[in-house]
Amino acid sequence: MTTDHALPTPHLDVLVQGRGPALLLAHGAGGGIEGNFGLVLDDLAQDHTLVGPHYPGAGGSPAAVAPLDLDDLADRLVAAAVAAGQDSFAVLGESLGSAVAVRIATRHPTRVRALVLTAGFPTADPVLALAAQLIKSLAAAGQWDDLARLVLLSCMSPADVADLADLEPADLDAPVAQTLAAMPPGTLDHFDLVSRVDIRTDLAKVSAPTLVVVPTGDRLVLPESSYRLAAGIPGAQLIELPGAAHVLNAADRATWLRHVREFLAVLPATSA
Repeated sequence: MTTDHALPTPHLDVLVQGRGPALLLAHGAGGGIEGNFGLVLDDLAQDHTLVGPHYPGAGGSPAAVAPLDLDDLADRLVAAAVAAGQDSFAVLGESLGSAVAVRIATRHPTRVRALVLTAGFPTADPVLALAAQLIKSLAAAGQWDDLARLVLLSCMSPADVADLADLEPADLDAPVAQTLAAMPPGTLDHFDLVSRVDIRTDLAKVSAPTLVVVPTGDRLVLPESSYRLAAGIPGAQLIELPGAAHVLNAADRATWLRHVREFLAVLPATSA
């Protein structure tokens, strides 16, 4: 018999919004709930209760005092949902949040109604591993401007990069500054966890209905990583967002929202 693990006190800054069946949001490394899900929060909150915990060092969550642990992070997200009055939920994971979501599904299977995994990975592919190492090195050296340049470039699609061809170098200062301002203090801790994640043995244990969303223009997490997630999870559905970047723009996020709503609409009914 499968039993859920005990829950800790979450000690996380949590966004709670909306009314209806619960969606637990798991954001990416160096991001946050607004940064990953901001374009769709109001729409989803019309008929769902959104529970969006911020990882240590993001939002208003205290910074980590030790290296992040995937089991502990998964348990703390579940604890945040339960503290918000939600005993069961679908989990929407983005990038690192996809690994968190899968670990939630294997540690707390009776609570998880479904998974939506976007730009995810079972373990860091070579591109992501190199990027994580560079991000950690630059952050440790205090080279935050260069780190922001790397993040900006990595999160663009090939089409986005082509659009930069006619810009003067100075014109890039503003988007670099915006990227830097959006990175939380916990970025280094998040990417340290990215470099250590390995959920390959979890995949076959996932019993919840799963939708895997693949941005095919992703330059940070190879699309092949998402394909491996879908191949390893029994019965997983897969959709592609052609040309989409790691961080979805408004048009791609609108397409994502349509597919996610269609997926959620056919789940078994549950009480809010």
